[in-house]
Amino acid sequence: MSVSIRPHHLLCMLTYLGKGYTPAFVDNYSAIVQRLNDGEPVELVDGPDVLCQPMLNEPGCHCRNESVRHRDRTAAADIAKVLGRQLESGKSFVLDRQVLSLLREAFAMGTIRRACEGCEWQILCSKIARNEFRGCHLAPPD
Repeated sequence: MSVSIRPHHLLCMLTYLGKGYTPAFVDNYSAIVQRLNDGEPVELVDGPDVLCQPMLNEPGCHCRNESVRHRDRTAAADIAKVLGRQLESGKSFVLDRQVLSLLREAFAMGTIRRACEGCEWQILCSKIARNEFRGCHLAPPD
């Protein structure tokens, strides 16, 4: 089995500390991160993913907005450069320690953060990166 994730959520996961929009969102997010920590592969999707699920029926849900789809395209292009491979919908890969290290290094340097522009969590994520990602929940096995 694999975890369906939209590309910009790969960036969000790098700094996840257990905070989110609602308690249901946080519970779901924590469960998804645990699956990744257990070695389940990521399958990239175009559009709402498993992290969006608790919010899809809420009024004003932004998960289907074009601005979010643009974030996904931007994140996929930037992450692909760092990983040296194309990221396409339906393709899967394991988010192991090596991949996580590459992504966090690029995130801290700002080279994969174009998709984060205008995000309400951007300041918090910047602080987490400056603090060397201490306390982050994503920590897959070797």
